Amino acid sequence: MLNIHLLVVGEKMPRWVEEGYAEYEKRIRGRIRLHLLEIPAIKRGKNADIKRIVQREEQKVVSAIPNGAHVIALDRIGKALSTTDISAKMDQWLQQGRPIALMVGGPEGFSSQLLKQADETWSLSALTFAHPLVRVMLAEQIYRCYSILEGLPYHR
Repeated sequence: MLNIHLLVVGEKMPRWVEEGYAEYEKRIRGRIRLHLLEIPAIKRGKNADIKRIVQREEQKVVSAIPNGAHVIALDRIGKALSTTDISAKMDQWLQQGRPIALMVGGPEGFSSQLLKQADETWSLSALTFAHPLVRVMLAEQIYRCYSILEGLPYHR
């Protein structure tokens, strides 16, 4: 059983985000499970200490990482992978039996220090996406990779 934990900064998403995420989560059955953990974003005021806010949010994300997990941080400067690359990684992860933690930061992303601590850093694109959209995109890609591994017709 492969448990993939999506650790995201932000909560209270629009209904379309919740419905989109839920649709892909329910499609994933059998050997793979997707779990969402929302970490509340700290309010950013006019004179907010952004560096300190990012640090506090990172502490909450790190504390939510399951023991023994393979940790992947999402960041625009991370490695770009294809769907088939990720599917091959998922196949390896199934063999290893370790949980996977996919971390998505707040509006400012993660500090360079945290990115260095992650086992891997991935980029979804050179484009910048709204965090609600990233959540749905990740769930869809995980489902797509799952469908490849299971021989389902979704990925054509």
